[in-house]
Amino acid sequence: MIRVLVLGAAAGGGFPQWNSNSLACQRARSADPNALPATQASIAVTADDTRWCVVNAAPDLREQINRQTQLHPKTGLRSSPIAAILLTNADVDAVAGLLHLRERTPFTLYGHSRVLGVLDQNPIFRVLAPDVVRREGFTVGQSVEICDPAGVDMGLRITPFAVPGKVALFMESPDADTNFGTEQGDTLGLDIVNADADLRVLYIANCAEVTEELVARCQGADVIFFDGTLWRDDEMIACGEGKKTGRRMGHVSMSGPGGAIESFSRLVGPRKIFIHINNTNPALLSDSDERGQLEQTGWEVAYDGMEIVLQ
Repeated sequence: MIRVLVLGAAAGGGFPQWNSNSLACQRARSADPNALPATQASIAVTADDTRWCVVNAAPDLREQINRQTQLHPKTGLRSSPIAAILLTNADVDAVAGLLHLRERTPFTLYGHSRVLGVLDQNPIFRVLAPDVVRREGFTVGQSVEICDPAGVDMGLRITPFAVPGKVALFMESPDADTNFGTEQGDTLGLDIVNADADLRVLYIANCAEVTEELVARCQGADVIFFDGTLWRDDEMIACGEGKKTGRRMGHVSMSGPGGAIESFSRLVGPRKIFIHINNTNPALLSDSDERGQLEQTGWEVAYDGMEIVLQ
């Protein structure tokens, strides 16, 4: 069994974004049922309905925990069913939520050495005391059994794999070439399987290009959560809310030539769900033409509180 909870479906800034006065964000603030608010992207996964593994610690993590009863304390005065956290990158949107977990309740923190190194270099993350929160590095392409703080196998195995992307925004080097100083480990996808290795969930919330290798990896998966940041590459520019293309930000578009919908069109079998959706993306609105188009191709759009059970 694998149970997945979508803790947050939106890209950085959430939906509505705090400083956006777009029509879509206005609709979300007015409780429009077709513009559901969403926190920043994260999922929680379990194989035993007791111990949970959270993928990326979004800045909204405290709010996400409070919304999901499965993640509430169950034993003693202080406890948590969150037994492990997996980091796929060092972006603020993936690590800032760790600061909500500073009250000395144990969990195991997994990440690539490149990402864990960022935490080591920033003294604010020392609030996660090393005698309480054990850090475990993982290597691209190597499977690892996820363990709780006591070192007990949680019934989940992950294989981190590299996907096209870029270094975290605050790590970009102005003197680097067009990859902005990106190194292996900066952007990872996770291949998550249960103990029997017969159920697979892929989480790829940041991806700049869909390669043949990536499509091949997705073959045989039961569920794929994939980067749905933008509908079109020039979306931020066209709507007047930014100066960067999607690819410049490290995100492939949903639509158009080379977009996710076209690139995965030959992939049959997995349930395909977009996550990490920006507030500028019209597909975030359930009554938009863009939402209708992607649903006709077999894609879904994640939402906060979405639950998937594989057995």
